[in-house]
Amino acid sequence: MSQSPLLRPSREEAEDAIRTLLRWAGEDPSREGLLDTPGRVVRSYEEFFAGYGEDPSSILSRTFSEVDDYDEIVLLRDIRFESHCEHHMVPIIGVAHVAYLPSKRVVGISKLARVVDAFSRRLQIQERLTAQIANTINDVLQPHGVAVILEAGHQCMTTRGVHRPGVSMVTSRMLGIFRTNSDTRRELMSMLNRPSVATAQL
Repeated sequence: MSQSPLLRPSREEAEDAIRTLLRWAGEDPSREGLLDTPGRVVRSYEEFFAGYGEDPSSILSRTFSEVDDYDEIVLLRDIRFESHCEHHMVPIIGVAHVAYLPSKRVVGISKLARVVDAFSRRLQIQERLTAQIANTINDVLQPHGVAVILEAGHQCMTTRGVHRPGVSMVTSRMLGIFRTNSDTRRELMSMLNRPSVATAQL
């Protein structure tokens, strides 16, 4: 039996839900400072979770073949991302490093950052986010290999629960030659350890 699609609540219903949470927290949603809060929260959710309306595979659909047989690592590093923990709905903020070794075609570098955004702007856990980015690039571009490394701070750990500020979580997914060839993996790590030119120019 197929599962029916979820019925999306209206904006009015979403705003009412925020008012309920405000009352549950002990606030009065009708006081002046909170009158517009439900609308603001709903609009912020539209931005936080915009990834549900994007197809990451289609982002990578336009590629370029005129690359003069370029067959070395392509690395886009320090891609800032913002996501939300699916367990507590609080922010996950970090950077992503995305690399691939082209086989025949390359993609515009902004598309790699957009794929990171499309998956991160959803309720996530970091392990799944890492795998989704890598798997999609691998499936669409079919390169010799893909490597994705994410480093992030989780506010579900730093602002609640165990309260451990300054702790970061690192996850990686290596596919193809990055997984099977230690020399290629070391070359990637060497590239990541070099000083950032973009930072030096600031």
